Amino acid sequence: MKGNIVVGQSGGPTAVINSSVAGVYAAAKKLGVKKVYGMVHGIQGFLQDNLCDLDEYLSDETGIELLKRTPSAFLGSCRFKMPKIEGHEEVYEKVFEFMEKHDIECLFYTGGNDSMDTVKMLSDYAAAHNKSQRFIGVPKTIDNDLPITDHCPGYGSAAKYIATSLKEIIRDNESFGVEKPTVCIVEIMGRHAGWLTAAAALAKGEDCSGVDAIYLPEVAFDMDKFMDKVKHLGATKSSVVIAVSEGVALADGRFVCELADADKAVDAFGHKQLSGTAAYLCSLVAAETGLKARAVEFSTLQRAATHLASLTDINEAFQVGHDAVLAAEEGKTGMMITLNRNGEDPYQCGTSAYDIHAIANVERPVPAEWITEDGCGLNEGYERYARPLIIGELQPLFINGLPRHLVRKK
Repeated sequence: MKGNIVVGQSGGPTAVINSSVAGVYAAAKKLGVKKVYGMVHGIQGFLQDNLCDLDEYLSDETGIELLKRTPSAFLGSCRFKMPKIEGHEEVYEKVFEFMEKHDIECLFYTGGNDSMDTVKMLSDYAAAHNKSQRFIGVPKTIDNDLPITDHCPGYGSAAKYIATSLKEIIRDNESFGVEKPTVCIVEIMGRHAGWLTAAAALAKGEDCSGVDAIYLPEVAFDMDKFMDKVKHLGATKSSVVIAVSEGVALADGRFVCELADADKAVDAFGHKQLSGTAAYLCSLVAAETGLKARAVEFSTLQRAATHLASLTDINEAFQVGHDAVLAAEEGKTGMMITLNRNGEDPYQCGTSAYDIHAIANVERPVPAEWITEDGCGLNEGYERYARPLIIGELQPLFINGLPRHLVRKK
């Protein structure tokens, strides 16, 4: 590539999203790209000409290694929705104006469903108006719901954190030998796809009994069956731990959390902000059974725990960023880099570039064949899929007893 490039981050951060930025930077520098710019707060910041020079942070290996160990979005994220092209051409022209101003040949955008829609619209606009700039999507989402790709960078680390935390919660909950058990309901992120909550199944092993039930958005939530399940568990066990997706919904489409608060706020993309599912269910359990019930909400912890990141995930996040640059060097545009599993024993995974139009705005649910017949568990098919993604660790660089992070100057 003769010009410069720019990379941005969008949507909810992950424990390894910064590894993709490191991958983009490393590949670009190998190819002799002069300037690798970072968008400060994604495409929203780019529309304000807010850029940083990544050479300032990553020009030596120490910076890259520290970035791999830094949680959240180093460049700053956003939840800005690009408007439809028709009638808003001036917004798109501004993107190309700033690309030309900084001699930017290719834009790389790291994100999930909505971010890939941004890549699609920008590449479509370029094609329709004979623009030479190229646009490549770099997958990122703890939700693991992008289609085509075998899995998404960010998911393995979040799954590792969820399974680890649930093992610890189960040990804690089992430590009290009381006559009446404590029912602990753990709320895990997941609006329409239950990949994160499915990771609760990984907690079970030789040293852990595992969770007692797992409720995913892919299965309509039946309140009566749920209460019957809890009553049975309460009568037969001294400890009950249940994992539930924040997005579980009744057969009529209402989110369970809406039963406690129907006036949920929405974000820029029109998504209702979900929370309170576990707390609501705990209140019902306590009222109907008299059992002690405790709600735990992982919230942002599950996407920020770089200290427990999967090394497999870190390496693959770096790889998709690196290979996105190689795809652009080959002249590709309007594509997203996908992870393609090509070996199980040992686990192996490669990459390819795929048409963004088949990916943007499409959500991939947990396959029905991996959900147990009773609708509240996962079978061995899921574990065979997910277990390789959580393998390995990358130790943080500890300073004064705490992890050291790379921080962008304001």
